[in-house]
Amino acid sequence: MIELEGVPELIDPVMVAAFEGWNDAGDAASTAVAHLDREWKGEVFAALDAEDYYDFQVNRPTVFLENGVRKITWPTTRLSVVRIGGEKPRDLVLVRGIEPSMRWRSFCNELLGFAHELGVEMVVILGALLGDTPHTRPVPVSGVTSDPDLARTMDLEETRYEGPTGIVGILQEACTHAGVPAVSLWAAVPHYVSQPPNPKATLALLNRLEDLIGLRIPLGELPEDARAWQLGVDQLAAEDSEVAEYVQTLEEARDTAELPEASGEAIAREFERYLRRRDPGAGPAGGPGVATESGDTSYLRDPGSGRARPPKPEPGPERPGAAGGPGPEGPGEPEGAGEPERSGEPERSGEPERSSEPEAGDED
Repeated sequence: MIELEGVPELIDPVMVAAFEGWNDAGDAASTAVAHLDREWKGEVFAALDAEDYYDFQVNRPTVFLENGVRKITWPTTRLSVVRIGGEKPRDLVLVRGIEPSMRWRSFCNELLGFAHELGVEMVVILGALLGDTPHTRPVPVSGVTSDPDLARTMDLEETRYEGPTGIVGILQEACTHAGVPAVSLWAAVPHYVSQPPNPKATLALLNRLEDLIGLRIPLGELPEDARAWQLGVDQLAAEDSEVAEYVQTLEEARDTAELPEASGEAIAREFERYLRRRDPGAGPAGGPGVATESGDTSYLRDPGSGRARPPKPEPGPERPGAAGGPGPEGPGEPEGAGEPERSGEPERSGEPERSSEPEAGDED
């Protein structure tokens, strides 16, 4: 561990972590933590030693010029802290980096060492994966835990997943064995439009995190970015009859499966979020700066979207993200979730492809 600054004294801290790579479809999870760090002006206080955990042929360092001097940025995982005031102040420890190439147990032990030293009360790990979900509907976000008591008290799913896992699953289990309450939040990204960024999935993760830890998260321009993203995909889908027909099929399946969500807990969560945002400067309900999971799809058209055309879905179980990989092992996950695609960044281009991916909401 390379300590960059002294470790601060924190108030009721929660650790929020996300890692680029296998568990970060559309870069939705890592972008969510980056958003928290930017909006709350996080202060980096520590970083993991890159040589201990990363293969530099897989995640390559980058060279840049600063005042005419060449410098190198090494791929690593950094920890920052954000101080949140108000009537009930609470601090966050943000962990953002790349899924390590090696020594995962030591990697998790270092993070847990800091969690213990800082008095972290709970660890929340964000992830995103590909699934058979339409881009026109609210992004499904599942909250899972390995702790049955935590599942009961926080209305989460107790994971039953069995199969290949990533650093999200490993860190959650490490927390469980260390006696640290841990929750994973998984967003399902439409497999037919998987290229990053996906601000709608990022927004959904932040909404769920806000509900979980009871903090009002400043959203900035993210709601407008999410609308623009959907408009761009709407236009591209409308230009291709096969994609449009496939999206309609996903919509019908989703609407049929989730009719009970029109009432009860979904409405209660939305109302609680509305109440939290009634403070001055929060903006009108449903306007910029306010997250919504209402399912409204009447976004304004955005002809300036420059997104690439989503690939045509191929029939059959061989299609990425379709059924054919590991099946659902527990409740609350979208059927047929596939492997999170990578963003195409050079440092991850050498990561070997995997044949299957954990299901949404059922990561272990």
